[in-house]
Amino acid sequence: MSACFQRTFLVLLFFSAAVLEAGDRPNFVFIVVDDVSQNDLGCYGHPTIRTPQLDRMAREGLRFENAYLTISSCSPSRCSMITGRYPHNTGACELHTNLPEGQFQYPEALRKAGYYTVLSGKNHMGPATQRAFDRISKGKGPGKEEDWVEILKNRPREKPFFCWFASTDAHRGWAVSEGVPTYQESDVVVPDYLFDGPLTRRDLADYYHEVSRIDLYVGRVLEELKRQKIERQTYVIFCADNGRPFPRCKTRLYDSGIRTPLLVWSPGTVRPAVTRSLVSSIDICATVLELSGVGVDPRVQGVSFSRILKDPAQKTRDCVFAEHNWHVFQAHERMVRMGNFVLIRNQYPDRMNMCVESAPRFPAGQELWEQREKARLSAAQSDLFRKNRPRFELYNLDTDPQQLNNLAQAPLYGEKLKQLVGLLDYWTEQTGDTVPENPTPDREDVHGKRSPGFRRGEMPGAARNATRITSPGPIKAEDAPN
Repeated sequence: MSACFQRTFLVLLFFSAAVLEAGDRPNFVFIVVDDVSQNDLGCYGHPTIRTPQLDRMAREGLRFENAYLTISSCSPSRCSMITGRYPHNTGACELHTNLPEGQFQYPEALRKAGYYTVLSGKNHMGPATQRAFDRISKGKGPGKEEDWVEILKNRPREKPFFCWFASTDAHRGWAVSEGVPTYQESDVVVPDYLFDGPLTRRDLADYYHEVSRIDLYVGRVLEELKRQKIERQTYVIFCADNGRPFPRCKTRLYDSGIRTPLLVWSPGTVRPAVTRSLVSSIDICATVLELSGVGVDPRVQGVSFSRILKDPAQKTRDCVFAEHNWHVFQAHERMVRMGNFVLIRNQYPDRMNMCVESAPRFPAGQELWEQREKARLSAAQSDLFRKNRPRFELYNLDTDPQQLNNLAQAPLYGEKLKQLVGLLDYWTEQTGDTVPENPTPDREDVHGKRSPGFRRGEMPGAARNATRITSPGPIKAEDAPN
């Protein structure tokens, strides 16, 4: 055998081994959409929004009933997901803050392990993400989804791949696309905390169109995976970065803002089912790292839910935590859910709990402000305007899914309140969370007028160097001291 032939044989042998190894490792498509609440998909029970492709994902895959984000604010939510860390531990816990260079990113770990990694669409995490991806695309079209199929077609075939597909739907302002369902005011379901009037109904109808456009492009991704015959080698994970862009939803710690749709689809691998197990958005990172064989980095605070993919009855955590930090308006709230109870702690109870979409310059917000002047709002609708807010809010999701009946002062729930406050205190201590002495102030007033000399203040967790803390806090109820 000649030396030349030997070298050729060894190269071919190495190449074949590499291809085999790549084929043994699963692919991942992570689809994160903008500003969508869990119950705004057909598969989660919405009676009029048409989402046939996402319904199909739910029918053929695993639908999570109790998946929670760590924050209901776009850039810090995405930074939390990509690191598998709580927002105050990432160093990017407020709107429009960039992920620091030194933070772990799981797509980078996949890339170093031989995965082809690509991000298309809304980044919103800053320049540090450049090192995590082989390719970054701004995407095309109204929701930045129109190059997703092209990316799948043109990927290098010798490597497993990880795609982070980030839609800008359903972020305001609304856009209309042909071939996507449109909705009339009569199709709308108005939550009790919004005023049921023509402006709000038209606003929600336009939002419904955005959700249906997301569904269209998800369907195209699924079809491309089937066309390439790799759907059984690929996990498709779908979730949102925060709740719908309406008052008492986006930025807030109620389920309308923080409870996310989460679907995992991989025909033949993921068992079709519905799970009620609690999971957090930081758990996606740990799950992908475990499924890929790369291994979970010790800086990751999330916990893998891979065993739930095999058995929906499994539990990986007893409690989930979330935070509300500055998002145009000053805020510091923390949330814990355990069982069917949710506790919210507000450090600034003397302030209106505002989000941009609650302002009178947006239709649903405008209608609330107008009807307030006419004294036509219910107690639930008036909540937005309260300045003497409760320090603690306690809700039983079994009996109060919209979280309108605060049980924190009810003697019957005194022990439950004490238990959840203790759990939240322990998580705060373990993860290095703090209340800033010099917090970021409001950037503007409720009418959008900018505050002169606005400057960002101290970040939550900065006083305790929380970016260096790796403790996840309590995951099981018994993790916290009595």
